[in-house]
Amino acid sequence: MLFGLFFGAGNLIFPVFMGQQAGQNVFPAIIGFLITGIGLPLLGVAGMGLTRSNSVFELSEKVNRPFAYVFTMLLYLTIGPFFATPRLATSSFQMGLALFTPVENQKVVLAIFSIIFFAVSWWFARRPSKLMTYVGKWLTPIFLILLGILIVTAFVKPMGSISSMPQGAYSHSPVLSGFTEGYNTMDALASLAFGVVVIDSIKELGVRQPAQIAKETIKSGTISIVLMGILYALLALIGAMSLGKLDLADNGGVTLAQVFSYYFGSVGSLLLAVIVIIACLKTAIGAISAFGDSMVEMFPRANYQVMIIVATVLSCIMSNVGLTNIIKYSTPVLMFIYPIAIVLILLSVFSPILGHSKILYGVTLLFTLFPAIFAGIENMPKNLQIASLLKINSLLPFSNLGLGWIVPALIGAVIGYVVSKIVKD
Repeated sequence: MLFGLFFGAGNLIFPVFMGQQAGQNVFPAIIGFLITGIGLPLLGVAGMGLTRSNSVFELSEKVNRPFAYVFTMLLYLTIGPFFATPRLATSSFQMGLALFTPVENQKVVLAIFSIIFFAVSWWFARRPSKLMTYVGKWLTPIFLILLGILIVTAFVKPMGSISSMPQGAYSHSPVLSGFTEGYNTMDALASLAFGVVVIDSIKELGVRQPAQIAKETIKSGTISIVLMGILYALLALIGAMSLGKLDLADNGGVTLAQVFSYYFGSVGSLLLAVIVIIACLKTAIGAISAFGDSMVEMFPRANYQVMIIVATVLSCIMSNVGLTNIIKYSTPVLMFIYPIAIVLILLSVFSPILGHSKILYGVTLLFTLFPAIFAGIENMPKNLQIASLLKINSLLPFSNLGLGWIVPALIGAVIGYVVSKIVKD
């Protein structure tokens, strides 16, 4: 179930697109991608288990309650109705149905499709206790079998060798470029967002002891993440080999559609449509359910059924913005929220060593906050950028790679740890 919740549209399109851009540097790029694509999600799930937190809100409260409200809301709006969930319907349409739809009718058909897609997602999300059956036992196995057909075919009859020249930053820093490309999957955020769904499902199985819940959470995380890592690597290699027959595309959705068409013709388009719709549907069900659970936890008077309707309607509206626009608008938000999420995950993972001091959490995240803001501003449209802040950001180590937060976060962690030992909280 956890693998099924994680593996949506972005998990298909971004590794393929990265493979095309990285070319002969695809192997180091895969390493960087796997750090954010599977390493951080695994740590996120492990952090939930190690701190015995039942949700991202409870985990965030280790900083303070106001931070927990703001961060949790921002996280669930990002992984939910503003960016990730709408992208699921838009990706399904672009890769699955757009090829069968005349260009002049695509906006109307996308609107109709998104309404049906989210109506089905809402229907399944109404009963969160059944998610393990819906996603884990039905949708995920079907998805893996269908995707396996493409992967086996692509390696038995490769489109070309891995010899094309790398593009852009992949030519000189493929590992770090792959690292930031992994942001787009949103899986580190999803590991926190879906934590509540996994923990609730484990409790549904009759597990009640906190230590056992933590053990089962980490075990399920490990299994799902290893499987994701294998698929990421294979998809990236398919992307790199595709340049033997295809031109570099605008996004991974186009590349994947072209690869399926190359191998399977018109049947390939239908196969891709089924794969993508299943992949996106199962993730949408989990995202909507997680949004409802989280809102009820933060605002006890809220009603779960009402909250999932809100998430469903907003996602449906946002999905009609278009895939390219969703990716463009989500990038500044991801570059801002990812450093905060990564630092929170690492603090939780190392909590058995560092402890749970609010001073440690607070100071570390304060030092992370400003570079994260700079990174977000740097990825905004040119007319919204603030030159003076960009100049400050350029002074930070690794800022040119979107990683200017790393050194400040380490400094904050050291200061926070020392202060927490002097001033007991």
